[in-house]
Amino acid sequence: MRWGGYDWDGRQVLVTGAASGIGRATAELTASRGAHLHLVDIASEGLEETARSIRGSGATVLTAQPLDVTDFDAVRAYAVAVTGEHGALDVVMNVAGIARWGTISGLENDDWRALVEVNLMGPVHVLEALVPPMVEARRGGHVVNVASAAGIIGMPWHAAYSASKFGLRGVSEVLRFDLARHGIGVSLVCPGGVDTGLTETIRIAGVESTSKAFRRAQAGFRRRAVTPGSAAASILKGVERDRYWVYTSLDIRAAHALQRWAPPAYVGLMHVFNRAANRVLPDVGRARATDLEPVRAALQESVR
Repeated sequence: MRWGGYDWDGRQVLVTGAASGIGRATAELTASRGAHLHLVDIASEGLEETARSIRGSGATVLTAQPLDVTDFDAVRAYAVAVTGEHGALDVVMNVAGIARWGTISGLENDDWRALVEVNLMGPVHVLEALVPPMVEARRGGHVVNVASAAGIIGMPWHAAYSASKFGLRGVSEVLRFDLARHGIGVSLVCPGGVDTGLTETIRIAGVESTSKAFRRAQAGFRRRAVTPGSAAASILKGVERDRYWVYTSLDIRAAHALQRWAPPAYVGLMHVFNRAANRVLPDVGRARATDLEPVRAALQESVR
């Protein structure tokens, strides 16, 4: 496969969130095409499993290091060590992320802060530490930022999550043009439903995960979701074809097109979507922050 006039073979690629889900699938697929991988994730056991799987297939993992991308000092130290030993990277993929959903009444300030720290500032830390060496190396390259469908459209109960993903979209939009003169492409990946471990661990503030309504919503999500492998294939195709917008499913591509080219239809569709969602999970609309302590204790984060 070709990318930007180059083979993946021997290219140094960083994948964050490599312990599971889209991150693991992307790392494995990239490695299968001959790239040399640098893998990071806060989940050390899953990260080691990914590295072991890739190495077992005969591909190359140069580094596999537990890393909290919200800790800028740690990210900077990692970048100095990696570039000092291996030189500038060729592709940087920001895949790591968490999900917390709920109404404005159900979410707490800590939820908003956690989403911004992981989903927005985490990628910013990685870009700040690793893109300048790419610029200085003058070899070109590519940046991949995995946002979400919630970084494009106004999905129900996603205000806090969308705040982080729209922010990453803004960073990507600017870098798309800022980095062009250095031959560094940028891809903004906007996945819809992807059937990862998040399907089992996600919690919506104010809704019991054991309720029939929640299980119906979960089953509906799974029916529409694509596999992590399919999402990874879309990401690599986006890099190879130097695409900015990268979708992992046709429904998100269609919704984005409707938003841009037929705004009244988009607004009407989102109202319909919101009403339908509230019928499936009516408790969300009645949630109050003071009622959520038992649920809050069960709220879980999931790395992509």
